[in-house]
Amino acid sequence: MDGRPLVSGASGQLGRLTAKLLLAAGGEPILVTRTPEAVADLGCETRFGDYGEPNSLRDAYAGAERLLLISGSDLETRTEQHRAAIEAAAAVGVRHVVYTSGLNPEPPNPAVTSPSHHATEQALGASGVAWTVLRDSLYSEYQVPEAAQAIAAGTLTHNRGDGQIAYVSREDCAAVAVAVLTGLGHEGRVYDVTGPELLTARELAALYAELGAREVRDDAVDDDAFIELLTGAFGGSGDEHARYGAELVASFGRSIREGYMASRSDVVERLTGRPPRTLRSVLEAVL
Repeated sequence: MDGRPLVSGASGQLGRLTAKLLLAAGGEPILVTRTPEAVADLGCETRFGDYGEPNSLRDAYAGAERLLLISGSDLETRTEQHRAAIEAAAAVGVRHVVYTSGLNPEPPNPAVTSPSHHATEQALGASGVAWTVLRDSLYSEYQVPEAAQAIAAGTLTHNRGDGQIAYVSREDCAAVAVAVLTGLGHEGRVYDVTGPELLTARELAALYAELGAREVRDDAVDDDAFIELLTGAFGGSGDEHARYGAELVASFGRSIREGYMASRSDVVERLTGRPPRTLRSVLEAVL
């Protein structure tokens, strides 16, 4: 391993998985998070660093050579937060920044996460620091509650049309991040990190039906109908947070429908030496 790797945003699920894999590989990662106590059990050097407090990041990143910048959760502010993090990394001599982005974030991808991913990728390219972009597909784990609900209701209601997506396990995303942080030759590369199979909603419904041992009907609706359905499920039409969450979820469905998520790559196997987990295997472990 060339220099100490640093995981920024280490207390999230992807951050913890990455830290554990780095430790298993014999590394000594630095973990940066706004809640250091949340990762104290991992036995790594932990530091306070908050994307929302840019002045905390220079000290947090000092001494690292490679940095995994896990995207922030506040969609309204994270573009500026990521820029500040990249500037802090450059200022303290970080040589290589690895960023967790999303599939095809360039305009006009309608997924609400895409503008901030695209802006961050642009900021990385202009930073003067070596970079790698990991464009992670949607996590397989996100499908667990959907599968459970669809099995219970006997219906998978969605706005994905006939679009396809290769869901990827969070564990595989972490393994790819570790391979890039500890390997050579990844500078200036953009990797689509996906699962092994492209699936339509109709195929998802069939998979859910098989796992639940009951019929699950495929029910495709338009965006407005889907948003109204989700808003009610999240808390009701008068709840602004519920509507925001519904619009966010629906934006991913539209992105899938319009083909922006239809990427399937061999990156997981090529970089980690093992095949990616299937969505079935992730669901079977839980359902």
